[in-house]
This record gives sequence, structure tokens and C-alpha cells, in this order.
Amino acid sequence: MDRYTVIGIAFACATAPFAWGYPEFQQYVQKTSGRTVNCAMCHSHPDGPEGLKPGQIGSLTQEELDRLGRARAAFEPGQNVESPILNAFGNSIIKKVGKTKFLQIRLHPEELPAALGPETDLDHDGISDSAEFLAGTDPLDEGSGPPSQLFIHNLRENAFNVIMMVIATALGIYGLNALLHGFDQAMRARREARTLE
Repeated sequence: MDRYTVIGIAFACATAPFAWGYPEFQQYVQKTSGRTVNCAMCHSHPDGPEGLKPGQIGSLTQEELDRLGRARAAFEPGQNVESPILNAFGNSIIKKVGKTKFLQIRLHPEELPAALGPETDLDHDGISDSAEFLAGTDPLDEGSGPPSQLFIHNLRENAFNVIMMVIATALGIYGLNALLHGFDQAMRARREARTLE
């Protein structure tokens, strides 16, 4: 074994008690939203940070372990966090509230949406990340969210296209009606011509 592997294993063993995700948030979301959520809401891997799979601590390279250490040291808000075990939403939580406040909120997960505020929308679907947290939907998937809110957002985003389709459909129906009316008049004229002969 090379030196970096031994250091990585020692680091993983030393930090293992702190590596677990925070099930309090998962339980709170499931209770309030009625949706089943997993660790992938905040973590890189759906099974959470512990393990050997990609995005879990046991699979990290030395450079990723260094990034993890820096991310875990981000106690104050506003620090740019790029933890290899967190996804963009998890990193944005730590950047917004800091590790110290996050650990305090852990005891009261219902405070997280207020701490995040309505400003961030990582997937640009018109629903804030805090609202998606409460709804139990994926804050990184623009197709995931409360259906009525997604519908309203998509309608606003595509209003011009929707209006143009309605106008085109109305003109198409008007044109088809005029064409059928023209065919009807032509057929009547033929019938009248035959009866006059």
C-alpha cells in the first residue's frame, strides 16, 4: 500500500463517526411532504456519505479528501463549499448557513427552509430550493416539484409559444371551416346545375 492510501484509510476511519448523513432532515421531509426521499436530496450518493461507492467517503481520492476537509471546516456562512460527498444543493446549504448553524438546525429541521430563504433556485424551475425541500422534491431537477407550481412557471416561461399555438389553431380551424363551406357551396352549385338541365 502506498502512503496516500494509508493516510486516506486512516482519515476515513477517524472521521467515520462524523460521516453519517443527517436522517433528521430526511424524516422531517417525509413527515411533512408525505413523499419518500433519500440522501440524494443533499448528498452525491442516494445511500448517503458512508460507503465505498462513487460519491461516498470510502471512494474518495486524496484530493477529494482534502476538499472534504475544507468543506467540513466551513463553519461560517458565505464560504464557497465544494464537498465531494454533497451535491449542489447540499453545498449551497452549507454555503448559505454555515456548518455551525446547520448543526444547530439539525435539532429543529423545520427551521432549515427559513434559514435558506426563498432566493435560491438551483434548477431554475421557478420553485425555491427551500420550497422544494418542504415539498420533498428534487431541488436540482427542473421537472421535479409541485405540479401546479411547475405548470404555472412553465406557462409563464412559454406564454408567447402558447399564445401563438392558440392563434394558429384558431386560424387553422377557421380556414378548415371556410374550406369545407366552399366545398359545400360548390357541391350545391353542381346539384342545381344538374337539376336545371
